[in-house]
Amino acid sequence: MARHLITSALPYINGIKHLGNMVGSMLPADVHSRYLRQRGHEVLFICATDEHGTPAELAAKEQGLPVDEFCAQAHDAQKAVYDGFNLAFDYFGRSSSPQNREITQEIARELKANGFIEERAIRQVYSNADGRFLPDRYIIGTCPHCGYDKARGDQCENCTRVLDPTDLIDPRSAISGSSDLEVRETKHLFLLQSALAGEVEAWVDERADNWPVLASSIARKWLTEGLHDRAITRDLDWGVPVPADTWPDLAAEGKVFYVWFDAPIEYIGATKEWADQDPENRDWRSWWWESDADVHYTQFMGKDNVPFHSVMFPATLLGTRAPWKKVDVIKAFNWLNYYGGKFSTSQKRGVFTHDALEILPADYWRYFMMANAPESDDSSFTWEHFTATVNKDLADTLGNFVNRVLSFSRKRFGDSVPEGGEPGEAEARLGEEIARLLAEYEEHMEAIQFRKAAAALRALWSAGNSYLEEKAPWLEIKTNKEGAALTLRTAMNLIHLYAVVSEPFIPTSSAAMRAAFDLKDDTAAWVTPEEARSLTAVVPGTPFTVPPVLFAKLTDEDLAAYKERFGGETE
Repeated sequence: MARHLITSALPYINGIKHLGNMVGSMLPADVHSRYLRQRGHEVLFICATDEHGTPAELAAKEQGLPVDEFCAQAHDAQKAVYDGFNLAFDYFGRSSSPQNREITQEIARELKANGFIEERAIRQVYSNADGRFLPDRYIIGTCPHCGYDKARGDQCENCTRVLDPTDLIDPRSAISGSSDLEVRETKHLFLLQSALAGEVEAWVDERADNWPVLASSIARKWLTEGLHDRAITRDLDWGVPVPADTWPDLAAEGKVFYVWFDAPIEYIGATKEWADQDPENRDWRSWWWESDADVHYTQFMGKDNVPFHSVMFPATLLGTRAPWKKVDVIKAFNWLNYYGGKFSTSQKRGVFTHDALEILPADYWRYFMMANAPESDDSSFTWEHFTATVNKDLADTLGNFVNRVLSFSRKRFGDSVPEGGEPGEAEARLGEEIARLLAEYEEHMEAIQFRKAAAALRALWSAGNSYLEEKAPWLEIKTNKEGAALTLRTAMNLIHLYAVVSEPFIPTSSAAMRAAFDLKDDTAAWVTPEEARSLTAVVPGTPFTVPPVLFAKLTDEDLAAYKERFGGETE
């Protein structure tokens, strides 16, 4: 089987993330990782907190903490939330790690040796009110391309164009709000992307046809507009230091690498963090050195991250002239909005991940987000849609099926799977339908099409309900006890099948369904077409229990309470 390296965009250290961040990177990466593991592939799923840059410094200052202590605490807080969502990272690292510092500095040295980093004197924005040079993202103003009035000096969130601070109309400090800005001369390191443009374009052309249209169109748009040399250092106290053995003057001035230079390198750094935990059995280079192994690399991210991952990071790796593994597929997502508007911490609008887990178990959120993932366009979260999806798909279609089959069988046949008669025409039709839908589900999962995969999974659950309604064992038992036993045994096998194949989406509920059956040698990782047709994994006589209700239906009172707490409409 293949080896799969999977990374999701690094969540920034400053604050707990909202559902839009979750559905645009970490959750789909987890679903994909789980599926590939079940199909027998070797998987390494890597993520980390992105800890450098001005926002971390400012947040630490607000809390009265040293920045390193703030980042350590924030990392643990974020990791606890991701554990709550059952994100099965192989390793969740930190971009402030010694490993990332070492690798980032070495890559910078290689780029300089190959002529792709140049020291330049530039004129940079200095805030007199703040008494400091301002990093690009801490200068805000109006985007000259789309007119968005809160564009940052490095990128416009609205149109995703990469900017320089001097591009902005009416710029001001994001720290103090002051417009008392002046331009002063300072020296910085530049990555000569213009010299690598041809190589990057050729590299994108080789791969982008295998990417979703969203990712490939953003990459090609950026290339069409032309690659410009980019400053990769900043005047900050917190970051990967410029190495003194290579740039002594800049190191003496306290320059650090730009967070967008070192953050993608943390994918490599986190892999080394993982390997360093067990160096005798783990080799980080076997995942990142193209000459060592055949690895398929997939990245998951929101659309605003695509330019950096599709152009800047590949340019960085290409410029080293070392055989670094580069991404094969970029799976990009549009925005998940909240009632058509942005999630907003300051305005207390929208659902943030720690609050989501406070009110409902993770599987409710996991299924809803992936069934409505913003793959083809932006989507909008509403409590009405969420409630309807939970009630119809999870509570009625799946949860009710499991409960009524097991409860009725226990009531009429005891605590072990009944034998019943031989399968008939209805069971044969069901088996063919289940095998067909399973193949459809697998096809969409292989294609990393989550909404379609969720629809196929839902259709698998619905097929069980249709079979149960057709056979009606609650009526059948009155005239044909053996027939009713066969129906229930078949339905129990469907529950086991659902437990296996639903695991990528709803792992906790899948484990509960699987645990209902006392199968001593149940090591099934997936279901073959033959097994789907025969539905015989759970044999007669197998002891079973009725699990607690898998999914509680949400009431009108619940809906009203959620809207009152989180806001139900945009301003």
